[in-house]
Amino acid sequence: MSSRFPFGIPTGWFTVAYSADLVPGELKTLRYFDADLVLFRDADGKAVLLDAFCPHLGAHLGHGGKVEEGRVVCPFHSWEFDGTGRCVRIPYGDKIPPKAAVRSWTVDEKNGHVYAWHDAAGRPPLWELPTLPEVGDPDWTELRTATWTIGTCNQEMAENQVDAAHFFYVHGAAKMPSTTVVSRDGHHLVTRSTTAMTTPAGVVDGHIEVNAWGFGFSTTRFMGLVETYLLASATPIDAETTQMSFAFTVRRIGKGITGGVGKAFMAEISRQLEQDIPIWENKVYLDRPLLCDGDGPIGVFRQWARQFYPPQDADAARQSA
Repeated sequence: MSSRFPFGIPTGWFTVAYSADLVPGELKTLRYFDADLVLFRDADGKAVLLDAFCPHLGAHLGHGGKVEEGRVVCPFHSWEFDGTGRCVRIPYGDKIPPKAAVRSWTVDEKNGHVYAWHDAAGRPPLWELPTLPEVGDPDWTELRTATWTIGTCNQEMAENQVDAAHFFYVHGAAKMPSTTVVSRDGHHLVTRSTTAMTTPAGVVDGHIEVNAWGFGFSTTRFMGLVETYLLASATPIDAETTQMSFAFTVRRIGKGITGGVGKAFMAEISRQLEQDIPIWENKVYLDRPLLCDGDGPIGVFRQWARQFYPPQDADAARQSA
């Protein structure tokens, strides 16, 4: 439980790496979910995420460790751990202790992302993420990525998708937008917003559709001058710090148009995120916010949000609806 927020790290799928950045033989040192972790590919090329500390004498596997034949080798005494987290070899011992293992996290790799499942109650995945046909399609550009570390939690950032008024007052939208919840099916929330952007050709009207699969991963489709698809990943580092990662792809409509307009649009969405950061990092979370009729479906969003916390945290979050 955070001192700033009345709930802990939520349940869901969260991005821990982009597929292109995880090279076979490489060992990545990570910190997510308030835990030290290591990420690598096993002998079959499958992404593996393990707790970082060796159960032998506590060495961090990522600091001086290495990957050999798809197994991670501890830098202290060369104990070897496979993709399940089990110790499979001790070079100077004949018997491997039965409890010689580290936690292996549930991982899924698709859409150019490596996702890990987090649940404080230890439950297996409660849903799967979709495979997105746009990623890798020749009619769409290669993913262009950007990453920020932000001093806030997943729920505070996710709530922006239904906060219509802030797009006008914070981001300078050309017109006051409106936002509606299209559907709410378990972990899957769909919202649509009207939008208008000022361009050299004048004000261009469009609309935005956001599909959120829990708090960790969402897609935003921007329809207007150029169709742009944003894959947004919000991965908790701890209960008060989140890594936000954007991966953009743009529908190809002509080499010059796609490259120029698409790049400018990506820069604009990133600029808007950076406008939100000082607000997120310095605001307080109000259990019972004072809302007005133009604020958008914030109450509906908060009701949907409860399901992603363990029971004791959900009780606290329930007060906010």
